Amino acid sequence: MHELAYWLLRIESQLFTTTEDGDGIIFPRGHASDFGNPGDVLQVGELQGLPCYAAELDEVPPNVPGELIPIRSLFNFADEKTISLARRATLLLDWQKNHRYCGKCGTPTNRKPREHSMACPACGLVSYPRISPAVMVLISRGDELLLARSHRFKPGVFSALAGFVETGETLEQCAAREVREEVGLEIANLRYFGSQSWPFPDSLMVAFFADYASGTIQPDPAEIEDAGWFPRSALPALPEPMSLAWRMIDAACRETQG
Repeated sequence: MHELAYWLLRIESQLFTTTEDGDGIIFPRGHASDFGNPGDVLQVGELQGLPCYAAELDEVPPNVPGELIPIRSLFNFADEKTISLARRATLLLDWQKNHRYCGKCGTPTNRKPREHSMACPACGLVSYPRISPAVMVLISRGDELLLARSHRFKPGVFSALAGFVETGETLEQCAAREVREEVGLEIANLRYFGSQSWPFPDSLMVAFFADYASGTIQPDPAEIEDAGWFPRSALPALPEPMSLAWRMIDAACRETQG
């Protein structure tokens, strides 16, 4: 692996970034030797005609200017291409680290050369990167939107409801169940909006609009700190603009304005 490439280097759950090249790209560019010839390198895409590799490092590479930033902070300033590569790198690095041994017989696994999979040489089990589907639901009632906040959110921030799909569920069944469990409401007229990879740890968020059908808000205290109906012209603080939740709420507001 001697060619020039961009590198997504993760050190203790943070990305090593640099802008020394003046091209606006935050990932360092160089050869593997510039970063200590890291092991278990994964190719995660291309950028400006160069391959992009991802690897775990134990420490910041010497003689390479840059800084460590939390992966989540990319959503505050990076473009979609950068965020997409960081998501993919994070998911694949976690998958590789978590599947070093066979989940069936415990034998050390080998990475297959032409695909992202870890194969067991003893029993033949093949493990692919895990994707955990989750559903997000934005409920409307006339001019109002149902927004809620979890205790994990930044202070004052509200968002749409969301939850993981359980075994054997459809996306539609998950949406109805999550809304019922989290705020005690029934919904109708479920409509697909869009999706987003969310590598915390390995989610695929699938977003829907829905209409209020019945019920009174009864937040589940284990999941929801606060929830309420908000006029579209007077919304609380929302998630970062690059998030699927913000895009969906913004689309709902623009739809009304139109």
